[in-house]
Amino acid sequence: MRTEVITVRTGGSPVVRDITSEAAAFVRSEGDGLLHVFVPHATAGLAIIETGAGSDDDLLAAIDELLPTEDKWRHRHGSRGHGRDHVLPAWIPPYATLPVIGGKIALGTWQSICLVDTNGDNPVRQVRLSFLAG
Repeated sequence: MRTEVITVRTGGSPVVRDITSEAAAFVRSEGDGLLHVFVPHATAGLAIIETGAGSDDDLLAAIDELLPTEDKWRHRHGSRGHGRDHVLPAWIPPYATLPVIGGKIALGTWQSICLVDTNGDNPVRQVRLSFLAG
């Protein structure tokens, strides 16, 4: 297995950040196998979605509706509503495993690998990319 950690700047507000190009560069010299993407954070996740056509904003709006930033959360350290950030990975998992064929990630036409980060208290994230040859 080959593995590498990349740093992703997410800023101070909720974001859906496309990391497909970084993942594609990581597997470019590989053959067939599996790419595993993992976010070692308790308040972020990974989604395979379309970006650029409003789906990323729709996802953030859906998160706000499902997990509002209110003071109702028992987990209360950090900024207002931070407890919801700790619940996020139950709906948007911190990992994804994708097939790689001939050094290319086998994504659908409109699919992108996206880091979903609603925690404005942490503007920099780590993402571990691992390749397992097939």
